Amino acid sequence: MSERRQLINVAYRLLGSLADAEDVVQETYARWYAMSRQQRDAIVSPGGWLTRVASRVCLDLLGSARARRESYVGQWLPEPVPDHREWADARSGGRAADPADRVTLDESVNMAFLVVLESMTPAERVAFILHDVFRYSFAEVSEIVGRTPAACRQLASSARRRIRASDAPAPTPAAQRAALVRSFKEAWEAKDISALIGLLDPDAVGVADGGGLVSAVPLTVGSAHVARQLVMIINRVPDLTILERTVNGEPGLVIEHEGAVASVVAFDFAGDRIRRFWSVRNPEKLRPWTTG
Repeated sequence: MSERRQLINVAYRLLGSLADAEDVVQETYARWYAMSRQQRDAIVSPGGWLTRVASRVCLDLLGSARARRESYVGQWLPEPVPDHREWADARSGGRAADPADRVTLDESVNMAFLVVLESMTPAERVAFILHDVFRYSFAEVSEIVGRTPAACRQLASSARRRIRASDAPAPTPAAQRAALVRSFKEAWEAKDISALIGLLDPDAVGVADGGGLVSAVPLTVGSAHVARQLVMIINRVPDLTILERTVNGEPGLVIEHEGAVASVVAFDFAGDRIRRFWSVRNPEKLRPWTTG
């Protein structure tokens, strides 16, 4: 059971869903305990065995997930990891709310990175995550993916090309990211369209995921369009509460309406501007935020 945190970390990065990651870990342990005591004792590295099985289950799920997402209503976004701390204490070492304390928050779980992972084939994603993030050898990856080590090396290389093609800008310093999101929050609350435009990249993109269960504004492009859409939302629902919270290890916002979490917003930056933000509104994906 000491391997549980590692398995959650691997499965979440492979699937982009905390709920699915939990299911994968349950299935992995079910297979472990389905073996006899003698069979389990014969396994030299239980941790390695569990990771291989979990990764194979994820690989199978990624194939079926593509079909499910083609029929998904609206834009599909990864499920944000719950963390109820404000930015000021997010790095202080304090214990995060369950189940966020089982996911190590680093650059491999920020929303921008997870969105790029969605463009990869299942085999690319598994090879890249296991090798580049968790440092498994290509020989070990090949046992999971069912291809030669050389083929797995090519899969990881192809995945890296996809990341480079995403045109990610140079990282914006952490303090500047927090300041940008705070200014965004204040301008939004003030319904200041000019201030919002000044904070957004000219080609800024806003994406919302309602999953067909709640309303979600369609994909919005361009700083002026995004700013007007934001002000329209707060005019339509004037009693929103906007909270500064850590979202997948980065400064983000949690939007509450009538005491319930209505949206979790993650950001991506280009220099001193916000170039993209993702608003997860699907209540099924927000359940961990409401129960923590």
